[in-house]
Amino acid sequence: MAFELYTRTNQKIYFAGLSLEALARAEAGGAMNSLALIQAGRESALFHLYGALLGLCHEIAGFYRLPQANAPRAELLLTREVLETIAIPEMAEMVELAHNPETWLAKLIAAHAALFQPPRAPHKPKGDVTQPLIVAVSLDDEAPTELSREELESWRQNLKSLALRFREGLNEC
Repeated sequence: MAFELYTRTNQKIYFAGLSLEALARAEAGGAMNSLALIQAGRESALFHLYGALLGLCHEIAGFYRLPQANAPRAELLLTREVLETIAIPEMAEMVELAHNPETWLAKLIAAHAALFQPPRAPHKPKGDVTQPLIVAVSLDDEAPTELSREELESWRQNLKSLALRFREGLNEC
């Protein structure tokens, strides 16, 4: 393997594609453990997508020789403080995407962070023993929706196109 920074990004994007293929097979198959295979494929794809994001951050930081070029997490590079030290257009675009909660990049970072949270039981309101027939209903707490394969694939394609577009501008002539 070459020791260029872009190789890690490419590798992680490829691995995310393999994980998404495994997820598609698990969704299509009727195996007894299909729910576990689906969850494993989803988490694997998310893990590799985040790795590709981190790889892209390392590419940019390495090209511009930033002191944070070896940051172990993408969130450490995608801050406004990093931009204050040196104005980098690629990083500025990624910081804007990461800090807007409606964008695919912010959703990817949030979904990756959620992997490290312990499972939580849904909150059930205490029942009033004097009113056994009345049930308290909360419309605020919706069940979290699982990431779809299509959404993960769109994140992969967005990350891939972002990397290709950035690399065109990072080439030294």
